[in-house]
Amino acid sequence: MFRFTSRLLLVPIAASALVLVHCARTEPADIIFVNARVYTMGWNDPDGAGKSAVNAPHGKNGWHPDADALVVRRGEIVYAGDRPQAEQYRGRHTDIRDMQGATILPGLVDSHVHLAELGASIERVNLVGAETEADVVERVAERAAKVPKGEWIEGWGWDEGAWASHYPDMTLLSQRVPGHPVMLRGLHSFAAWGNRLAFAKAKITASTPSPEGGEIRKDAKGQPTGILLNNAISLLRDAMPPPAPEVLENRLSKALQALSTAGYVAVQEAGADTQLHAALERLRDAQKLPIRVSAMLAARDPKQLDEWIKRGPETDESRMLVTRSVKAFYDGAMGSRGAFFLTDYDDKPGSHGMGGPEYGFDRERMEAMMRAGFQIVVHAIGDRANREVLDLVEAVRREGPEKQDTRPRIEHAQVVSPSDIPRFRTLGVIASMQPSHAVEDMPWAETRIGPDRIKGAYAWRSLRQAGARLTFNSDLPATDYSIFYGLHSAVTRQDRAGQPSGGWRPEEKMTIEEALRGWTVWPAFAMFREKLTGTLMPGRWADLTVFDIDPFQIGDEHPGRLLTGHVVLTMVGGRIVYSK
Repeated sequence: MFRFTSRLLLVPIAASALVLVHCARTEPADIIFVNARVYTMGWNDPDGAGKSAVNAPHGKNGWHPDADALVVRRGEIVYAGDRPQAEQYRGRHTDIRDMQGATILPGLVDSHVHLAELGASIERVNLVGAETEADVVERVAERAAKVPKGEWIEGWGWDEGAWASHYPDMTLLSQRVPGHPVMLRGLHSFAAWGNRLAFAKAKITASTPSPEGGEIRKDAKGQPTGILLNNAISLLRDAMPPPAPEVLENRLSKALQALSTAGYVAVQEAGADTQLHAALERLRDAQKLPIRVSAMLAARDPKQLDEWIKRGPETDESRMLVTRSVKAFYDGAMGSRGAFFLTDYDDKPGSHGMGGPEYGFDRERMEAMMRAGFQIVVHAIGDRANREVLDLVEAVRREGPEKQDTRPRIEHAQVVSPSDIPRFRTLGVIASMQPSHAVEDMPWAETRIGPDRIKGAYAWRSLRQAGARLTFNSDLPATDYSIFYGLHSAVTRQDRAGQPSGGWRPEEKMTIEEALRGWTVWPAFAMFREKLTGTLMPGRWADLTVFDIDPFQIGDEHPGRLLTGHVVLTMVGGRIVYSK
């Protein structure tokens, strides 16, 4: 553990240094970090093969920091370099922080999160890691014993991908928990499992038709089994009473505080409807946002989109809450066989999923948002879904050069046909991807789509070699949002136990530099902030994250040890929001 000290340090100063920075003496710094391993990330990107740029602090002996001191004044970086020159910015009230060898990086950004879901997951029954139906039901029954009869019980985290070939039904759940309506969300939120009382509350019966883009699973007699897939989960979700405004704000606050503790200085909320966006605005107005938030409007809330298309996107990135994107779903998830493919699933002949209008995607509205200057962000998992979203972007961009800088994104880009990979670069579409998904899906992914299509799945290296822009994120709370887990997944393509040996489809691995850029430099571009953040260069925001390990060296030499790291400090705009 690192213990940081604040004291004035009397260090001799070279005359030459005085000449270089003498003008700074008239305005002392607020904070000077010394005795640190600083990686500014201010050098050029590596090439598509992962080879570092010639100006990167990397040589025959591996990585080394490019600074050992960092100066912060009025919320910005004013100097990154050696300690003697940094001392020139010291004033009577400057906070000198001895970092005792800790590593300082540009502040981490998670560019795809679900804040309310994370906050609610703290309250829900935790089903992550449950391997059997009996295990899940036991956890729910324990909660039911503590909750007043008739009150809804919500759980989350059973793996709908791993369980796709043997989904449970409502029998045991209804027997053990008869007096509480129960809704259990799948790990990736593309499946829901309910008991008999919950289905009765939602009025889901044998005669209820499956909604567009969803499935009510039914038994041989036509009765609902208790499982809802893809868009059908809204039938149970909408039957639950919505959280009160203060409850929603509390959930958001819990989530944002947890993320600041995890080292994140900014996040991008992937689907804020009217209620959620209003809660974020209230927190902003009360100055209760500890980290920066960019909100993607939820395409499932068309009235909200109509209002925003009149207002236009917000472009003042200095605000703590910025809204200039819109999020839509083109298909479902591969785990629940809802992703949209060009050909049938290998393990379910006759089914290739569904997407586009069949899944509820409103193409005209999304095109209108793009024309109005909004960044469109589209969930696409299957190869057909990815192709058709690329087609949409291409069609709008043909209309004129003014449509060229909205930086459209495809969320997940999980399975892409080889012929479509180069189109990400030519169309300027950002592939927003989750390294942890590859590691978590690898036990069943190839069985689902076969050995040929899997070559275009989770294909980070292939996209990089084709010149595509990437950004990495967690899609929390569907996965562990620890940066160390994310980096480990990207660099090793192994699970926490180091399996499989050498990594799953290791040709798609990232270098540690690329992985770190995926949570710093690259999301800065994806969020229109590359001139403000992403590096620790003078003039950039003083948004930074401090680790107790050097991820560059460890990730390069002993990547398995990335999982041992901890965040020890988070700073946003020159303000420390977390310190261990």
